[in-house]
Amino acid sequence: MTDRGPVSSELSRELTLFQITMMGIGMMIGAGVFLGVGNAIHVVGPGGVLLTFALNGVIAIFTAMSYAELSSAIPRAGGAYNFARIAFGRGTSFLAGWIEWFAASVAGSMYALVLAIYTVRYLQGLGLLAWADGHLPLVEKVVAVLAASAFLYINYRGVSATGRIGAFFALGQTLFLALIGLVGIIVVARDPSRLQNFKPFLPAGWSKLLVTMGFTYVAFEGFEVIAQTGDEAVDPKRNIPKAMLYSVYVVTITYVVVAFATVVAVKAGSPGVEGAPWRWIGAFRERGFGEAVSRLMPMGNLLLTLAVIFAATSALNATLFSAARVSFALGRDRLLPAVLAKTSKRRKTPLVALFFTGVIVLVVATCLPTMDVASSASMMFLLLFFLVNLSVIKIRRNMGDELKYGFLMPLFPLFPIAAILCQALLAGWLVHMSVIAWIIAPAWILAGVAVYRFYGKSHAVGTEDEILVLEEERAPPGEEYRVMVAVENAEDAIMLARNAYKLCAARQARVELLHMVPIPDQVSLADAERYAMGGKEGIVEAALYLARPFPLSTSLRYCRNIARGIVTAAREKKIDMLLMGWHGEHRAHLFTLGSTVDPVAERAPCNVVILKECGGNRQFKRVLVPVAGGRNAAFALDVASILTDKDEGEMVVFSVATGGRRFDVKEFVEGHRGSLHGTRQRVRTKTAVARSVAEAILEEAEEYDLVVLGWTARPRLHQLAGRSVPVIVARACKKPLIMVKASGGLTSWIARWV
Repeated sequence: MTDRGPVSSELSRELTLFQITMMGIGMMIGAGVFLGVGNAIHVVGPGGVLLTFALNGVIAIFTAMSYAELSSAIPRAGGAYNFARIAFGRGTSFLAGWIEWFAASVAGSMYALVLAIYTVRYLQGLGLLAWADGHLPLVEKVVAVLAASAFLYINYRGVSATGRIGAFFALGQTLFLALIGLVGIIVVARDPSRLQNFKPFLPAGWSKLLVTMGFTYVAFEGFEVIAQTGDEAVDPKRNIPKAMLYSVYVVTITYVVVAFATVVAVKAGSPGVEGAPWRWIGAFRERGFGEAVSRLMPMGNLLLTLAVIFAATSALNATLFSAARVSFALGRDRLLPAVLAKTSKRRKTPLVALFFTGVIVLVVATCLPTMDVASSASMMFLLLFFLVNLSVIKIRRNMGDELKYGFLMPLFPLFPIAAILCQALLAGWLVHMSVIAWIIAPAWILAGVAVYRFYGKSHAVGTEDEILVLEEERAPPGEEYRVMVAVENAEDAIMLARNAYKLCAARQARVELLHMVPIPDQVSLADAERYAMGGKEGIVEAALYLARPFPLSTSLRYCRNIARGIVTAAREKKIDMLLMGWHGEHRAHLFTLGSTVDPVAERAPCNVVILKECGGNRQFKRVLVPVAGGRNAAFALDVASILTDKDEGEMVVFSVATGGRRFDVKEFVEGHRGSLHGTRQRVRTKTAVARSVAEAILEEAEEYDLVVLGWTARPRLHQLAGRSVPVIVARACKKPLIMVKASGGLTSWIARWV
């Protein structure tokens, strides 16, 4: 392994749909329900605890859909880390992975402690720990360490063992909790008066509900561990989305039923219960669930202890799996030391990543207060899910044409936007439950920023989804109008440069020459140089025309998807106008003009000028500009006025009247005459009456040297259903043609800066 190369690692693909579903359920039904129910009742009342889990389940579904869509398209170990890297780049993705590693590890510590606390207290009740009186906290820590160590070893044994044991414990815990919920329903059926325990339903008001939702949200993050199984799940594109959604449905129903059973478990006026039963339960805080269940059914303490053992161990197993896979992914991509990506040759498990995850789990379990660290984990998961919901929006928009999805969420982007708003609200209100959470979480993030700045940034290796800068030369900084020329090859470069010269001169612009190296998918990045020569020659040819009069920068980049690379470069360099060539090819059925031209024209955050067959030493003496109003038509008028020959040129602004509808082309020209370039060219207008606008334009174009028209703003699906007039003309026109798209409005501003 060289210092610059990627880390070669392989994980074992053995996890079935049932196993990964149970893994997600096991991570969710852990300490959340046991610690959360009593605390929620104390803070927000009997009805509030039901709403807390029900509404959190709805929000969790929103984010689970984002995870499901991204995991079906990018099924790799790393989860949110991988999604953020593709959407936002290395820095943001490192923080996502860094947060995820800590959050999952701390959650594992919490589950180990819950297991230890309930087990030790049950054994104490049986009189088996009399020898440890006065030292019970120490005994609890020892049991927590032993439990965590045992499941670290199980994770080391391999995913098959992890999946089988995790599925067993997760199924057991779900059945125990379902039994508790069923008993609660039976009790109410026999004694309906227990429903009075829900009065008043929300004694503390709706604002307190946000506090309990923020604190218990950590109990719904099990779908995150499912995302980590991308390298080890069977048929991940189909099974991972199913497992995520199934697990959230099962857990939400289980939580609500168990919360209901907890409230009705205690009869008003029974021995030791003074006042409202929900106040009595809430007074025990995190032990409230256990106290209530002990009164709900015979042998309640035993059943509760068994339920805790099953729940905490399955959750501990799942969190260790998740945390180790995140740190493995960070090491694999060299954002953390490569040793973290080392796998056991025999077991095919991330040996070193498990070790360091275990260190975090054991240190937290023995040294830090459980409740405040649990709040910190919840805070970090909220931040993590916030990033994932942003990522799904950006990836669908920027890479929807590249990725092969196994699941696409409905009503996109409604669900991720709703999740973002809800998660921001919950994170803000979490301060009312734990101020320390708002200290620990930022401190860990700042530590991550330092690690990335001083290590990860300089050691990271590229991935196939990234945009890599292979060579770049920058002109001195300046504030001039910025024109980018996307060069494909030397022949293309000459045509673009000659036209770019006129456009740049009219605006006193600075020029950015860009070539995206077309490396085939199966070729290694190390061989990029073999595919870069044509682009280098093209940049040299273009520079011969443009370097002397204009400040000139050049950039040679690589991206698996050329369109995304061009759009990203335009956004990064704050480009005002982008020029690119088109050869009239449109073989791809999902595109109107091509798999590169379409996405660039739709997504570029700037003016776009697409040139077809505009090469040679042509002087455009007769230029046709078909118009029907709008921003694109005005920009077409502007571009045409620059390219029309200044001595002998004539520009005809043309409109077609159909069905009695007539566009006032003279008024349109007069309204934009002030923005036209050139003083000696003639501008005249012409209107034709025809049944087909496209046919009329094509017939008129036969008499001209150049056609300049605006790009259609119609959505892709509408274009596929019926080709727009500009697309029909662009495909069929035999004359040199330029299609333009003007930036402007809120959408372009967001695309430019975000």
